[in-house]
Amino acid sequence: MDKVDAVVIGAGVVGLAVGRALARRGLETVVIERETLIGNGISSRNSEVIHAGLYYPAGSLKARLCVQGRALLYAHCESHGVAHRRCGKLVVATDAGQLDGLRALAARAAANGVDDLRWLDAAEARALEPHLSCEAALLSPSTGIVDSHGLMLSLQGDLERAGGAVALGSAVQGLQRAKDGWVLEVLSGTERMALHAGIVVNAAGLWAPQLAGGIEGLAAVHRPSAHFSKGSYFALSGRSPFDRLIYPLPQDAWLGVHLTLDLAGQARFGPDVQWLDDESPEGIDYRVDPSRAEGFYADVRRYWPGLPDGALQPAYSGVRPKIHAAHEPAPDFRIDGPARHGLPGLVNLFGIESPGLTSSLALADEVLGRLG
Repeated sequence: MDKVDAVVIGAGVVGLAVGRALARRGLETVVIERETLIGNGISSRNSEVIHAGLYYPAGSLKARLCVQGRALLYAHCESHGVAHRRCGKLVVATDAGQLDGLRALAARAAANGVDDLRWLDAAEARALEPHLSCEAALLSPSTGIVDSHGLMLSLQGDLERAGGAVALGSAVQGLQRAKDGWVLEVLSGTERMALHAGIVVNAAGLWAPQLAGGIEGLAAVHRPSAHFSKGSYFALSGRSPFDRLIYPLPQDAWLGVHLTLDLAGQARFGPDVQWLDDESPEGIDYRVDPSRAEGFYADVRRYWPGLPDGALQPAYSGVRPKIHAAHEPAPDFRIDGPARHGLPGLVNLFGIESPGLTSSLALADEVLGRLG
């Protein structure tokens, strides 16, 4: 049986960040990924936004790790040559009834340590973005965009330079407790193998709850139910009239149909929210239904009335790894380490959705701290 010090399950941005941190600590580390490419799931199907930390309850993991992670991420991108841009964003109140909500968001951001927000009245907002319609806006200069694939390649490079490895096309079928760690049953193609590791981190994203169901000795209370929320994106035909990201006032965990930009300046809108009935990630249909554009036009025209008819084209969709149902409030990140479930050397990451990409490097440090 092959032995390593640590195994991370899932080669998305968070799994690669955790693997990098473990390898840099001097542990022989393997990141195991069921797909044949890194970051082929959640990490490749999002808005690629570097969030400032405005939205999350004060004292939550999401708030703390987003603010910490944003600083770490910008520094990493600059030191590693990862394409990114601090383009800034405007969060807008589209009518007078939303002004109190915008003030509450500003207060929440301040409580989270975001100290660079600026309140803009309608004229000031239009001076920055002439096509924008709003009553007021919050300008967030520290919000940005990043090449998520370039980021993941840089994390993989750091992992491998530290002596770690990524094993693609390998699915973990189960984990059994061993005297001094864990034994993983791994299916690679048609070959089954057993791998021993002292540390196991479940960073499997959509698959994390299902994987937790196969961990020997993990009590049912530590195995949350998986729920999936699909979000579709539509691309704007032609050049964007906006230089910054535009976000409506958020609704609970959903940040609304917002305008984001890629590094080439192409605009896209999304995501919307579509709760799925799928019980496993394997059955998810990622196709974008063109008929959903109707709702996008209505939402976008609240802040951009000049959006032309026929300007939106189906782009792509992503699915969030929810651990709550549609009628329940959104929970915090769950980082379940030995102090919670009592199993040495094991950390399960559940519900790592937005701001997971922004928080990835801080999440990695948090995982190491919980391993002791």
